[in-house]
Amino acid sequence: MIPPRIKEVKAVEDYKIEILYVNGEKKLYDMKKNLKHKFYEKLNNPEYFKLVKNAQTTVEWTNGEDVDPNDLYGNSVDITRA
Repeated sequence: MIPPRIKEVKAVEDYKIEILYVNGEKKLYDMKKNLKHKFYEKLNNPEYFKLVKNAQTTVEWTNGEDVDPNDLYGNSVDITRA
């Protein structure tokens, strides 16, 4: 399955990312499990983590860190009605 495109993304407290998809879904993705991996080590800096940006179907940071789109969409908590 190809996840929907992302409309907006922002970093929130405790290394979570709030994502608004073009289909109206709003989801929350917890990055803490990813931060254990060397690829994501720079994201442990809260200021750098806040630099997350939209990359159409996923999110990314300046140094190329990104998240698999299916993991991002499938393992996010739906907060559409929160």
